[in-house]
Amino acid sequence: MRDFIASLSAEFKRHANPKIAEGQKAYMKDHFEFYGIKAPVRREIQKPFLVRNFLPPKEKLEGLTKKLWEMNEREYQLFGQELVSKYSKNFSEDDIILLEYMVTHKSWWDTVDFIASHLIGEYFKLYPRLRKKKTREWLASDNIWLQRSALLFQLNYKDKLDTDLLESIIKPLLGSKEFFINKAIGWMLRQYSRTNSQWVLSYVNRTPLHSLSRREALRLIK
Repeated sequence: MRDFIASLSAEFKRHANPKIAEGQKAYMKDHFEFYGIKAPVRREIQKPFLVRNFLPPKEKLEGLTKKLWEMNEREYQLFGQELVSKYSKNFSEDDIILLEYMVTHKSWWDTVDFIASHLIGEYFKLYPRLRKKKTREWLASDNIWLQRSALLFQLNYKDKLDTDLLESIIKPLLGSKEFFINKAIGWMLRQYSRTNSQWVLSYVNRTPLHSLSRREALRLIK
């Protein structure tokens, strides 16, 4: 594990650009440090580390991911979530603990949205019986990032989206003044409007949504 991270760090440092890092840090509201590696370059750097035949064994994933989450530069967390995605077809039931850790530590939209839609979304396809239980727990928490994850995990479900579940998740969040919650509600509805615009239009018309959520939900509906 040490060699894996040390090799990755050496590549990140070799491609560091302080000027770009300054802009990235400002864009992310000074929440994180950066090496200054733009996404396309970072993905090229990552490729050898994500080759399936050379991935660390699954039992090392939790420790490796947490180590990446402890590191200062944001590139490590961005790499970490893509590393975890390589194991998403083989998630065990207990892996939800790791996904919750990733959501609740160093939380911001750039990681949470990927974790929710790509990782948690895949997890709940494998363990659908846990959807209601876990999303209720997240909604009852005071953590807006867990709540946002509950909203967004079905983002890529298309015609497999459970509208009853989505309604039950949105309902307790109505009246929220939190930007990241209202934006996520609108984004989720807008995305589903690509699959079922009539349902989204009907739901918006009968639900007292925040103006931001409503505007985002109807953006693609003429």
